Amino acid sequence: MGSQVLQILRQGVWAALSGGWYQDPHQGAGVNALHLYLWLFLLGFPFTLYMALPSSMMIVAVYCPVIAALFIVLKMVNYRLHRALDEGEIVERNASEHMDRGAKQNKAMFQPRGKTAMGPGKLSADVYILLQMTNSPVFICVTGVVNIKQLTTSKSDLEAKEGEVLDELSLLGRASHLESVTRSRNSLPSQATFPEGEEQESASGDLLEQQDIDLSPDLQDHMQPQEEAAQKVKQYYRFWILPKIWISINFDRLTLLALFDRNREILENVLAVILAILVAFLGSVLLIEGFFKDIWVFQFCLVIASCQYSLLKSVQPDSSSPRHGHNRIIAYSRPVYFCLCCGLIWLLDYGSRNISTTRFRLYGMAFTNPLLLLSARDLVIVFTLCFPIVFFIGLLPQVNTFVMYLCEQLDIHVFGGNATTSLLAALYSFICSIVAVALLYGLCYGALKDSWDGQHIPVLFSIFCGLLVAVSYHLSRQSSDPSVLFERLQSDLIVCIVIGVLYFAIHVSTVFTVLQPILSYVLYALVGTVGFVTHYVLPQLRKQLPWHCFSHPLLKTKEYHQFEVRNAAHVMWFEKLHIWLLFVEKNVIYPLIVLNELSSSAKNIASPKKLDTELGALMITIAGLKLLRSSFSSPTCQYVTVIFTVLFFTFDYKSFTETMLLDLFFMSILFSKLWELFYKLRFVYTYIAPWQITWGSAFHAFAQPFAVPHSAMLFVQAAVSAFFSTPLNPFLGSAIFITSYARPVKFWERDYNTKRVDHSNTRLASQLDRNPGSDDNNLNSIFYEHLTRSLQHSLCGDLLLGRWGNYSTGDCFILASDYLNALVHLIEIGNGLVTFQLRGLEFRGTYCQQREVEAITEGVEEDEGFCCCEPGHLPHMLSFNAAFGQRWLAWEVLVTKYVLEGYSITDNSAASMLQVFDLRKILTTYYVKGIIYYVTTSPKLEEWLANETMQEGLRLCTDRNYVDVDPTFNPNIDEDYDHRLAGISRESFCMIYLNWIEYCCSRREKPLDSSKDSPLVTLCYGLCVLGRRALGTASHHMSSNLESFLYGLHALFKGDFRISSIRDEWIFADMELLRKVVVPGIRMSLKLHQDHFTSPDEYDDPSVLYEAITTHEENLVIAHEGDPAWRSAVLSNSPSLLALRHVMDDGTNEYKIIMLNKRYLSFRVIKVNKECVRGLWAGQQQELVFLRNRNPERGSIQNAKQALRNMINSSCDQPIGYPIYVSPLTTSYSDSHEQLKDILGGAISLGNIRNFICVKWLKLRKGCGAGCNSGGNIEDSDAGGGASCTSNNATINESQSSMSQGGGNAPTGQGPGAVQHPPVAAHPTTFPAAHPPTHPSTLGKVKTKKQLHTSSILYNYTHARELQFLVLSVLNSELVLNQLLF
Repeated sequence: MGSQVLQILRQGVWAALSGGWYQDPHQGAGVNALHLYLWLFLLGFPFTLYMALPSSMMIVAVYCPVIAALFIVLKMVNYRLHRALDEGEIVERNASEHMDRGAKQNKAMFQPRGKTAMGPGKLSADVYILLQMTNSPVFICVTGVVNIKQLTTSKSDLEAKEGEVLDELSLLGRASHLESVTRSRNSLPSQATFPEGEEQESASGDLLEQQDIDLSPDLQDHMQPQEEAAQKVKQYYRFWILPKIWISINFDRLTLLALFDRNREILENVLAVILAILVAFLGSVLLIEGFFKDIWVFQFCLVIASCQYSLLKSVQPDSSSPRHGHNRIIAYSRPVYFCLCCGLIWLLDYGSRNISTTRFRLYGMAFTNPLLLLSARDLVIVFTLCFPIVFFIGLLPQVNTFVMYLCEQLDIHVFGGNATTSLLAALYSFICSIVAVALLYGLCYGALKDSWDGQHIPVLFSIFCGLLVAVSYHLSRQSSDPSVLFERLQSDLIVCIVIGVLYFAIHVSTVFTVLQPILSYVLYALVGTVGFVTHYVLPQLRKQLPWHCFSHPLLKTKEYHQFEVRNAAHVMWFEKLHIWLLFVEKNVIYPLIVLNELSSSAKNIASPKKLDTELGALMITIAGLKLLRSSFSSPTCQYVTVIFTVLFFTFDYKSFTETMLLDLFFMSILFSKLWELFYKLRFVYTYIAPWQITWGSAFHAFAQPFAVPHSAMLFVQAAVSAFFSTPLNPFLGSAIFITSYARPVKFWERDYNTKRVDHSNTRLASQLDRNPGSDDNNLNSIFYEHLTRSLQHSLCGDLLLGRWGNYSTGDCFILASDYLNALVHLIEIGNGLVTFQLRGLEFRGTYCQQREVEAITEGVEEDEGFCCCEPGHLPHMLSFNAAFGQRWLAWEVLVTKYVLEGYSITDNSAASMLQVFDLRKILTTYYVKGIIYYVTTSPKLEEWLANETMQEGLRLCTDRNYVDVDPTFNPNIDEDYDHRLAGISRESFCMIYLNWIEYCCSRREKPLDSSKDSPLVTLCYGLCVLGRRALGTASHHMSSNLESFLYGLHALFKGDFRISSIRDEWIFADMELLRKVVVPGIRMSLKLHQDHFTSPDEYDDPSVLYEAITTHEENLVIAHEGDPAWRSAVLSNSPSLLALRHVMDDGTNEYKIIMLNKRYLSFRVIKVNKECVRGLWAGQQQELVFLRNRNPERGSIQNAKQALRNMINSSCDQPIGYPIYVSPLTTSYSDSHEQLKDILGGAISLGNIRNFICVKWLKLRKGCGAGCNSGGNIEDSDAGGGASCTSNNATINESQSSMSQGGGNAPTGQGPGAVQHPPVAAHPTTFPAAHPPTHPSTLGKVKTKKQLHTSSILYNYTHARELQFLVLSVLNSELVLNQLLF
């Protein structure tokens, strides 16, 4: 414990303060001295220049070239040395004169012919080794005694496994082979000339023999004195300075890595040199400009030294590093942030000295005030001087995380965008927003330049408003993944055109000028009413505990009282009401409000008194885009922002208003931060409440009273972390909270997507010997993967239907059922799409996890407590204690019956099912019958019977008196065992199984001879004997032992057949017999054995057994869980699956029969405070990575029911947490939800419109064709009863039908996760049946419901038909228009 604390203080705290330098006791004095002197030089050189030289550019002219030369030399030498270790030659020099004499004596024997490259025209008695790794053996040419040593390897192999710390000897042992292969592959074969002929062969043979002797570990204790002296050889690496000049270096890879960090690419070295020069330049410029005085000059030089030193030897691990091991990116963090801060200091100072105008004001504050700029400059200066403390605490992320975070925050708060999934996605979304603003800015600027008056708005501004709504709608529906951009453009093209035209028409109608101010009040009242009902009243009424007062939902679903859900969730009336209110709110009310504010505020914003035309047009465009995009994507809390803004700037501070458009824009940003602060404070107060605090360690007991006096500081930290959207994490899980570094909504900077271990990604040897992936966690991860697929199709639609309550970006939910417990993290929320990540927890979790699972699954309805007594509670209400306790939780139960498609899992112990011999005999009998079934139903049966190799191998079995007396057969488990002959004879086999063979053969389309002496019976007998012998071999010939029998059964079940008898080698003539007959036989026997318990005598009838096997073949997938076919079957929603599982975990060794049945599962949906999740995740990352706390029973993961601490911490990415499955980022689209499409209709795209037109045209042709039939009508024609008048008409109908079918398969272009949508069905339209024609060929063919005999109708039939065409065309046009509008 003490050594670990010292290591943290030395390598963590001190190194973080100094930028990477610390005294390493594991390294030599030379390495530590070099580090110390280098760090002192970087610290003292700029300070000396500042003190010695006058404050002028002379300091910059001297400082920058020296730093540039220093870093160029160090980086180039470091890079070249690593290249020498990778590709260079090894020179081994003997350390004793005795070895030199021995080398001289053997010089003549091993002297190679020709000139060598060991030196410029000279030879020495040193040992030289040249290795060349090719497809041929390794040849070694030496002078002297050969000594082979294990060497080090590259830096990537030195990096420890995640969460693992290796000592130097372990690293050397692991890396020796890889280093020698790497070095030998790149050596130059032309540097030595081998002897020719026999001399070369003898020399190489002697050398290889000598090498084997030297490497033999058995001879280490019997080495001769000369061999012992050979161990004292010093190794050198040849470092080429010039083509013919080289020097020897005598350190290895570990020594070099201890000196400096390795930059693998040339670009990394160039970047490091450029950053070092920039740090020197910007730092020296600030020094000579006089920004620092007195002691702060030394502090600033210390900051410069730490930034430059981190480019040579970085802090590993850094407090903001998201991973174990060496982090290459973290080395660039300090210099990059230093350059940014120095540049910002210079710009703010320049602005304060050159900007004197205070023209632009917002809310009475002039942002161009020199005093304000100077204050900001001083703040950045103080922040820069605090770099050692800032990086020690870990307040700044690594560079790539910072770029992603910055782009995401700007896109969300300035442009109304969504969260992103990666760095490239963040840059892509940010660029898309900028492009959209740039395109709209021109229209807005041009419209503002036109003439405005009180009753007239320029048409160009109306065009701008229409395009603004259309572009905002499209951007809100666009994912951050650029690969689906084209599909989204196709999907939204028609809708965006209709939206743009519609809102242009509304705006150009002057409704926003004539109806003022009544229209504004009506819109505000509408948004308040609809938003309050949609996002507050309905979700509260549907919660499990409405307002934490009622004991059950006031609006219940149909499945609420069902014990077991058997069908998909029923759509309730309040769900339809919710979706329609939401549709009207975000597609009608909010766009009208934004257009109303644009019309009333645009001219005022662009006036010279405000922001002028140029800046005003930009602010109008950005504000309108932000408000519209956020309303389309996430309208949950928009009504609160609108109502508060209107009331605040209308009644409270009317004089401070900057037009309602800008007020809404800035208040939306402020409210997002206030909501975040609210969630942080709620998490803190819930976590540290004295009456429910759980102390996981002694440190927690100390920290609880210590944190009480610092509550004010805690509130300040919460406000600062809310402003920067950083997590507020409990230090080591205690009541002391600290602010972590900024992270994007995705949170985790690396993708630790867990990978399932199966037979497709493991070696065959490991499958046979160690059986990897046999633990429960790996095998159960497939169920979470299937759950992810189910959520991909239904999550977005269920969220829109209100089944998960209110939601926003970054929210976290827990899905809990009987065995599945998964945390769902919502990352990107758009208009009709949701990107999420699922984290599956262990089925059989720890004690702490089980306590928290009980907390979220147990009900509180029966609680009758009131303080210390139990007086009870009112009907349908919670007791006082229960209501009070529910308000002090960081989570709440939203739904108890959320229906989702999945698999019910049933596991039975195989040991209990095969405990007695009779049950094993039943299994063996079904095994034999299964083999017979599969061989007789195989299409290759005739080929096998005609195979001469098989006939020869089975020749002995054709004898009627043949008996197989293999000792593996057992009378206790083999029903056809012949006690008289002590084996399985052909006669006894036929006595038991001949009837089954005959029945199976009779079910073939082409029956074969199945008599007692037929080749078919011989083949069946040979296969059944082979199968049972393989079972006995896998059971180690101990079938009487249950454990051995189960081991053999599992080996055969997964396909591990060992053919050990020469009598069974005939099977190699066609291995399909094993794959398609024996393996399915053993797997089917397991299912039949299970069925035997429900109906013991049912399968005695051959017909019943045959039908049962056929049915199981069609509806049941039986496979080993390591087989890729098992995963494919689960993910393809197979109705039933069966497997035999061997679990070896935590000392357990048991066999289970796993049965899966597809059905609808019921989940409890628990919403967790997202700031609680982010804070606990950040705390675990800091504790395990930076503080290196590897205690599996640490206090920060002990159960805390009020915050679900254990469940949240165990869901962290591996290796910080231990989830059994972490899904990739998955996007769910609303178009894939069938129930939602039934309510709102399908997506309006070119493909769907084409399908709609084709289907309607086909119905029209059918209807017109019915009029040409004898008494036909439309209904009969649709039923297929009508015949066309002419063959030409039939041909046209067939072509139209094929066109409709082809159009139905066209993709809808909804991106990943979308499904193909059928054409929207219109209301059926019926017409009067026309009078049938009197053509003789059609008489009597069609029965009519009604015949009209009026001659006028017959005469005007042609005109009526044309009228039908016209009416149908008009109706279809109206239907298309309705779909486009609604």
